Order: sequence, then structure tokens, then C-alpha cells
Amino acid sequence: MTDETIAPTIISTIIGSPSGKSMPVKELRKAVLLSLQLDTDDKSSKKLFKKCVQALEADGRVKLGADGIVKLSKSARKEAAKGSKKKGKKDKKKKRKKSDADESNAYDDSDKKSGKKQKSEHAQNNVNGDDDNDDDEPPMEGDADNDDYGDDVEEDEAADQDGAATNKDDNNAEEDDPANKNKSVKGNPTGVTRLFLGNLPFAVDESSLNDFLGGYMTHVKWITDKETGRFYGSAFVEMRNSKDAAGAVAKAGTELMGRPIKINFAEARSGDIWPPKQRVITGGKQAGGGGGGGGGQAGGYGTKAMSEKPEGCTKLFIGNLSYDIDDDAITKFFANVDAELKAVRWLHHKDSGDFKGVGFVEFWNTEACEKGATLNGKNLLGRPIRIDWTD
Repeated sequence: MTDETIAPTIISTIIGSPSGKSMPVKELRKAVLLSLQLDTDDKSSKKLFKKCVQALEADGRVKLGADGIVKLSKSARKEAAKGSKKKGKKDKKKKRKKSDADESNAYDDSDKKSGKKQKSEHAQNNVNGDDDNDDDEPPMEGDADNDDYGDDVEEDEAADQDGAATNKDDNNAEEDDPANKNKSVKGNPTGVTRLFLGNLPFAVDESSLNDFLGGYMTHVKWITDKETGRFYGSAFVEMRNSKDAAGAVAKAGTELMGRPIKINFAEARSGDIWPPKQRVITGGKQAGGGGGGGGGQAGGYGTKAMSEKPEGCTKLFIGNLSYDIDDDAITKFFANVDAELKAVRWLHHKDSGDFKGVGFVEFWNTEACEKGATLNGKNLLGRPIRIDWTD
């Protein structure tokens, strides 16, 4: 196996990832080695992969960050896109040639059969003494009947297109009609449009949540601590209509940013002002834009979104971690802000021994701990890390 073989596989694997631009290096290595049918635990294969990534870095096609993320450069993405277009054009030409050849053969066969049939009919007509063959001639180009047929086809196609566009507009108008907002539908007989969502990732924002719910969310209220603004990982949302609400509830248990989301109908209580006047609101003073409509990350970024810092604190809780995290990666991550670690402790499930995706880090002094806390919400191995103070 050579660098020439692995390099294109690395680039194509990154392009095929969810972001299309970057991947955690460990995930990338595993995917590349598996696609090349190599042993993912073999040291020589790992070294070959590392050598190839370094070569791509030297060429400026990828960049490996301190957070362990391999990012594809713009030039490499453009180059890959051009290659994909060229391949697509070649495939189209091949298909066109094959289609033309098949069509030509079909015509040849048809002509041969037609010729034989005409000879047979001509011979029969000669026997019967009938030489008038005008009715058997096909219509010539320019004949009135032939031209009318072409016009009819064009008119039918135009009518079909207009009809499809009209139906689409009618469907959208029907969905947006206030009269249908609380209509009883399958999966939502009471027509509720307000939902409760739980176990949300701390990096969630209005845009990512709306995409997750199908793009029909009209309002969101992040549930946060009234004093500290700390996000509780839950929210109330309003959907466009009862049908969209039923579709959202059907997604209960589906993962968003690696977390299975809880979704239930939550009819507003008597006296509640719902939906709210603003599209995005929060119960806290700091998270998600300070009670306004900023639509930012629900849990907030940096130290403002964290709980009150204990005096002389030197430890941090870290959550929403990638399952590829290790001591080396977390040490390098905090080293980006000159926060040297003293100790790391990962949490595992007692029964299975599986990693919980959370842990604790300890620093040598409170100043380093404060520096580390500023990384709350930053990406580590492709996931926004959740950080909070702890004793």
C-alpha cells in the first residue's frame, strides 16, 4: 500500500463525512483503513496513515489541529469537486453513446423487419393486381397532422408543469392556514402544537433545533436557571401546526449531536402566554442571548453560562465528550489556553464499564482552572465540550 493509494481515500472519506469538511483524526483513520481492508490495530498501517496525513499537510491539502480534527483545505475540496464533475461527464458520455448505439441497432432491426414486410405486401399486391400504395406511406415531415401532434405534446407538458406548481402552492397554503393549526390528525388527535424537549445538547441553538424538527418550529423557550442562566438541557417549542407537531414527536429518541432527544406533547396551561411574543426566549439572564431573541447556543459559551465558581476552585467537570477522547487529547486541548493539567478522571458505567462521555480535570492552581473554563462550548474532537466548576 502506497501514499498515492491512501491520500485520495483520506480526502474522499472527509468529503463523505456529515460536515464534508473535517473529521476527528481517529475516526478518519479507522474509516480509511477499513475501506482499504487494512487492520485498524496494525501499527504499520497506523504509521502509513500518519505519514500520509503529514504529506497532505505539507502539500496544504489538509490541516491537523490541536483538537485532533483533520480539516480539508478549500483547494482540496475544489479539486475533488472538479474530479467528480469530470467523472460524471465521462459517465454521461458513455451512457449516451451506449443509448445511441442501442437505438441505432433497434432502428436497423426495425428497418429490416419493415423491409421484409413491405416486400411481402408488395408481392401480394402484385398478385392481386393492386398498385395503389399511397395509403401505406408514412406521414412526411411538414404534414399538418404531424405538426399538430407535436404542438399537443408541448401543450400537455406545459399544463402538467403548471398543475404541479399549483398543487405545491396549494399544499403550502393549506399547511399555513390558521384554520388547520390545531386540526385533529393521525398521531395527534387533540391537535396540540406545543412540545417539551429534553436531554438536549448544551451546544444546541435555534437553527440546529429547527433543522432537527423538520424546519417547522415557530418558537422556542430554553429552560434555564433564573439566577445563573445555566441551561438545563430542555425546552418548550411551538410547531407550525398539529401535523408538524405529530411529525416531531415521532422523532422521539432520535439523536441530535450524539444525544437521544426526549419529545412529548405539552399543552399550554390555562393562563400561560403561549406562544411567546418573541421567536426565541430563555428563562435565564445570560444563556442564549440574555432573555432576548438572539438564537444563540442554549447553554451559552465561556464562563458566563456556568454555575457560580467555588472559592479557590481547581477542578472542572467536562461533558459531551467524544468516545475517542484520551488523556493526551484533553491535555493538548487545555494547553491551547496555557492551562496545565494535574490530573484527569474519566467516568464509566458500573455495570458495563462503558465510558459515559464525561469526566473531571484538575489543574495546578485556580488561575489555570479559570483559563480552562473559557473553553466551555468549544469543539473537541468534533463535539462542543460542556464545562462547569466543581469542588
